[in-house]
Amino acid sequence: MKISNIFRRKSSREVAKDRLKILLISDRVNCSPEMMEMIKNDIAKVISKYMKIDANSMEIQISKTGTKGRNMKNPTLYANIPILDLNK
Repeated sequence: MKISNIFRRKSSREVAKDRLKILLISDRVNCSPEMMEMIKNDIAKVISKYMKIDANSMEIQISKTGTKGRNMKNPTLYANIPILDLNK
């Protein structure tokens, strides 16, 4: 990651793309966009206690995945959290 990217603001295109991703994901797992944003904020708050992260570039995703030996699909949470510094 380039140091100049840390202070760069997202373009309106990037913001719209991120919002669309959140809407599509929330629709797939019956989770409102507000709930997704609250989950994202809570995760960022907890992890920030232990290391410095880039919360603005953080991405979370909930998808349905199958379990071994079953035909059921359970929601699974994936998080991509850029770590800026391990020492707080």
